[in-house]
Amino acid sequence: PLFFYKPLPPPPILSGLVGSEMCIRDRGATDVTIWKDVQGVLNADPRVFDKTQLLEHISYQEAIELAFYGASVIHPKTLQPLQRKEIPLYVKSFLNPKQRGTKVGKGVRMHPEIPCYIVKKGLSLLRLSTRDFSFVVEDNISDIFKLLHEHKMSVDLIQNSAISFSVCVQDKYRNMDALLLSLRSRLDVKHKPDVSLYTIRHFEENSAKMLLGTHELVLEQRTATTLQLVLQ
Repeated sequence: PLFFYKPLPPPPILSGLVGSEMCIRDRGATDVTIWKDVQGVLNADPRVFDKTQLLEHISYQEAIELAFYGASVIHPKTLQPLQRKEIPLYVKSFLNPKQRGTKVGKGVRMHPEIPCYIVKKGLSLLRLSTRDFSFVVEDNISDIFKLLHEHKMSVDLIQNSAISFSVCVQDKYRNMDALLLSLRSRLDVKHKPDVSLYTIRHFEENSAKMLLGTHELVLEQRTATTLQLVLQ
């Protein structure tokens, strides 16, 4: 991303955490703008979804939540120094610089209040259970995470019950075969490759209808504000 800050001309080009920290430390920025090839922060990736809407205002917390689940417009490390100083961030399009874009700031209520869709594709879902139907407890889970770390798996979702543990991972370094070998030495393992994880922030009753109509539901997890679906 490109960073421009004011009021000091001419605006330099900066990037990432270093860029936002320099804006604050060296120039005393009152706000920071990221220039992108989209009109701002959208409620979905236009490369994946046909219909998207601009989020005109969101809070720092909401921006970090979106980034955590996989939204790529703003990196959390860009936001951290701005949030500490309560400096607003604007995300605008360099293709249409006069458009308003998105404002990210402290205590900003999300507007419009609509569901936000984030998708990660090419993941693997592992369902693990003990062979004697004993409970999956802290020791088991600790061993599982140790193996995930050793095989450099990026964990995107976990779900556990009394006798099973499910985890959705991204195999960036192609270590899945070695991981499965290690897991199967002590657990029953079901491996479902090439699944997609859809996260819907601020979901509504029919938010997942379109997705469920064209995909097989493998796993579902929800909180008060976030719905996550593993689909194939």
